[in-house]
Amino acid sequence: MDPLVVSLALAAAGGALIGLLLSVFGGGGSVLATPLLLYVVGVRDPHVAIGTSAAAVAVNALVGLGAQAKAGRVKWPCALVFGGAGLAGSLVGAHLAKMIDGGQLILWFAGAMALVGLSMLAPKKDEGDPGVRLDAALTRKLAPLGLLVGAAAGFFGIGGGFLIVPGLMAATGMTLANAAASSLVSVVLFGAATSASYAISGLVDWPVFAALVAGGGVGALAGGPLAARLAGHAASARRAFALMVLATAAYVVWRTLG
Repeated sequence: MDPLVVSLALAAAGGALIGLLLSVFGGGGSVLATPLLLYVVGVRDPHVAIGTSAAAVAVNALVGLGAQAKAGRVKWPCALVFGGAGLAGSLVGAHLAKMIDGGQLILWFAGAMALVGLSMLAPKKDEGDPGVRLDAALTRKLAPLGLLVGAAAGFFGIGGGFLIVPGLMAATGMTLANAAASSLVSVVLFGAATSASYAISGLVDWPVFAALVAGGGVGALAGGPLAARLAGHAASARRAFALMVLATAAYVVWRTLG
């Protein structure tokens, strides 16, 4: 069989898995995209893997944002201030990442994966103000925080939701549900900016990107019923997923240093 066909089929299957995980757990799944492209699909350049996964993450987040906006959970003023400030940071982060050796960058990426896994193990609280409104004081908190988170997201080529959600909650006092929904604005902006920076440098594999997105749509549809079934075991399932992310981070380090 044609190796290209095999690679695209593996990318679609991986995208389906990531879409399923995102649908079930609401975040964290996108961080698996880069190691999947490197070690399963066969993308050889870590920069291409990061650029391609960032583009796919942006599209998947846009789909999720549409659903959350329709449900009225997005706090648009706060989300746009945070995401707008972070947009500049993500471009700077992506530019710096492209200047770093691929192997070294992947080690840094593994560290980011470990942080994602650990953040998922932390207990989640949904306390907060559902009626939060943007004012001058909140703007002064959101803008610099968004800039820093955007830089991290751009550097590592990840959505950054594990940083955006607690950042929004800490700065504004909004609920977890509102923060998770509003974070997708930043994930879309950061992913689009990061992937655009990589694309300008010729570091996005567009056929693989298309396969990831197509598979992600199928996985998201399948994840809805599964999420309903796991509703009574959400904490245990989330812990299991977090451990999988941590194990993947360890594997990335082993493959890079081995």
